[in-house]
Amino acid sequence: MKLLIEIGTEELPAIPLLKELPNISKKWEKILQEYHLESEFKFFYTPRRLVFIHENFKEKQDDSFVEFIGAPKAIAYKEGKLTQAGVSFLEKNNLKEEEIEFKEIKGKEVLFCQKQVQGLKSEEVLPKMIETFLKSLNFGKTMRWGDGSFEFIRAIRSLSCVLGEKLVEFQSYGVKSSKSTFVHRSVSYDLVAFENIDEYFEILERNYIILDQDLRKQIITTQLKNLEKENDIVIAEDEELLAEVVAITEYPKALLGHFEKEYLEIPSEVIITSMRENQRYFAVFKNNTLSNHFIVVSNAVCKDYFKIINGNERVLRARLSDAMFFWKNDLAHGLSNEKLAQMAYLEGLGTLEDKVKREQKIALKLCEFLANTKKEEILKAIEYSKADLSSQMVYEFTNLQGIMGSYYAKAMGMSDDIALAIKEQYLPNGDNCAMPSNEFSAIVALANKFETLMGLFSIGKIPSGTKDPYALRRAANGVLKIILALHKNFDIKCFLKTISSEYKNFDTNLLLDFILERLYTFYAVNASFIKAVLSSKNYDIIYIDSCIKALIQNASKKEFSQNFATFKRLANIVIINDIKVDENLFNTQEEKNLYQAFKDCKENSNNTQELLENLFALKPQIDDFFDKVMINDKDEKIKNNRQALVCEIYKEFLKIADIKEISL
Repeated sequence: MKLLIEIGTEELPAIPLLKELPNISKKWEKILQEYHLESEFKFFYTPRRLVFIHENFKEKQDDSFVEFIGAPKAIAYKEGKLTQAGVSFLEKNNLKEEEIEFKEIKGKEVLFCQKQVQGLKSEEVLPKMIETFLKSLNFGKTMRWGDGSFEFIRAIRSLSCVLGEKLVEFQSYGVKSSKSTFVHRSVSYDLVAFENIDEYFEILERNYIILDQDLRKQIITTQLKNLEKENDIVIAEDEELLAEVVAITEYPKALLGHFEKEYLEIPSEVIITSMRENQRYFAVFKNNTLSNHFIVVSNAVCKDYFKIINGNERVLRARLSDAMFFWKNDLAHGLSNEKLAQMAYLEGLGTLEDKVKREQKIALKLCEFLANTKKEEILKAIEYSKADLSSQMVYEFTNLQGIMGSYYAKAMGMSDDIALAIKEQYLPNGDNCAMPSNEFSAIVALANKFETLMGLFSIGKIPSGTKDPYALRRAANGVLKIILALHKNFDIKCFLKTISSEYKNFDTNLLLDFILERLYTFYAVNASFIKAVLSSKNYDIIYIDSCIKALIQNASKKEFSQNFATFKRLANIVIINDIKVDENLFNTQEEKNLYQAFKDCKENSNNTQELLENLFALKPQIDDFFDKVMINDKDEKIKNNRQALVCEIYKEFLKIADIKEISL
């Protein structure tokens, strides 16, 4: 039979709702499983309701079996009679002695009973299921209402649970269930009654509630496209903003507004940020340039939207007026890093001025490692890189740090390289984020990230578990991505030791491992491949990347598993030594053939990929060697020489990866 569950609330904040959204259906599905009432369902949401619809819900729970496991028989029984432990087991589980069996579990014979449990009617358990579900939701901050005993993201104002034609009566969160729902506020603020589930949908549709969030998204997208065609404009694509707008509307209507052209003097990033973050407006472009228009998605129901457009224009005008004041005031004062000495960074790491000085020292070392000759300009870029943190604009829009600094740097006549580096110093700052545009900017960005990592590790602020309050994993990702993009040899272990003298003494190997661990997220490959490459103890990031890619490419070949088996066998028997192979001690054709093929392999390998392919090509000679040659010969010199031959091949493979660590 059909089931409707609706939790009616006050306006749900969009961002917490969207963060929990991926878990909502999963949590309800888990509860269905726990109560033996699994069935397919659809989940819908609007700003004021969470709704589940089941087309075929069970009338009662499935019957189930419950197992009771007690103490070992030797403890539960003495001289054929129940001990207190046995009696307690019966009383606790409401069992009779004749229902008890004995079952061997983990090598011990224990008290055991299996009983069939009759399923309850769905209407009996649904109230508990709904309350369990509501308590399972995690939106971050919650609010209290009533006498303070109720707690949820927003106050719950209505509950509906209709099974078939029948209302499931219950009370939760101070609300009694009913066959009623809230319609659009433009129509009524009161609950509207319905008789059945079909009428529920009719009432919502008739009263301007579009329940299906996917349909709301489709409507908004269509409206935006129509506005683009009608006005010859381009509306910025913004999936995150679109998701927010879907979450805050029940009857969306996209509207075009405008602001005075004089405000276009403000950097476009400021205007877009102000519109997006404060008002949830979409930016509008014309001829590839930001236009003095915006898109607001209204949730109102009316015939004339003039007042709504006009009201939003007034709000935006006030914000842009403030932004214009900040912009002109900051330009008048110019970039200055004098205030950085009074701005605390972190306890144990001094001020922001101290951080900048450490970044400059790191940048000098980076210039040496990367053979970059623009040291003076790079030092100047870093000198002013944090100066915009004391500007009024960045104080108001913190996510524009760096971006505003680049504008102010240009206004002061600094070079394009310096301005761009200031803008890009925090890149990349996300999974699919842009990279620094050139090596100059990359060095500035690397200096920032290395300083952050070294500084935080030196004062013990090391991420643990899922906690990473200072986004050090993101910084480590950025370091690796930049180095890989530069494609210049970079021994990261050596570099960390080089710059460690600027910080409190700590084990830099902890930071090294932390950075290299991020590589596991870079490649869609068997994790043991990466572990094997890292186990080779080569710390040049470009070389590590080439080794991982070589393994990936070889693993795609059908003969890989056979090649792998041969080299795994070799790795398992090898005894690491420094004995040099003496060809004069070879007394079998198989060892002569293997050694010659191995020398050819090294001679004809110009890169990592070729070396790995040529090593795997030794499989026939290695197999012959294993099949026909006894390594542990009675002659000690011959035995050692054969061990040295196997060891030399293993060591060559070890330059790429430790095959012992690979598991298929």
